[in-house]
Amino acid sequence: MEFERVTTASHHPLYQDALALYRASFPPHEQREAASQQAILGNEAYHFDLLLDAGEWVGEALYWDAGDFLYLEHFCIRPELRNRRYGQKALEVLCRRPLILEIDPPVDEISIRRKGFYERCGLAVNPYPHVHPPYHAGNRGHDLVLMTAPRQITSQEFDEFTRFLRGVVMKDVY
Repeated sequence: MEFERVTTASHHPLYQDALALYRASFPPHEQREAASQQAILGNEAYHFDLLLDAGEWVGEALYWDAGDFLYLEHFCIRPELRNRRYGQKALEVLCRRPLILEIDPPVDEISIRRKGFYERCGLAVNPYPHVHPPYHAGNRGHDLVLMTAPRQITSQEFDEFTRFLRGVVMKDVY
């Protein structure tokens, strides 16, 4: 599994395809607006990484390097390539560092399966109530469940993540 970083929208032949996968994989309220996505591509802490297997584009991992941890903001595999362990392989690479990600509360079949997938990949559910700030003006934040690897995080680490999320990740969203 290789990670290929995209740093500008105009100079990568797969960027538009990757953006289309992003748009198809997440509900609109969980997506950055196009201008926000383009603006952060040049941020040194932000990684818009294409996931490649033997040169074939299989998905993407959009994450932030906070120094002490990685925050996986968006993660998706091309639908026609799911169930081939690409997600697991990508997480094996990402989990070489402490990793934080969010999932929808496990209330339906899909969200329960997603939680189980991340648990099988070594991530743990955390007990802290968590509301992700809105990506769009006029929207409200949405409840999410925090998962982390290689272990649950402390309340101090949760506070550090929350400051990073609000002060860096969501700083210039709209």
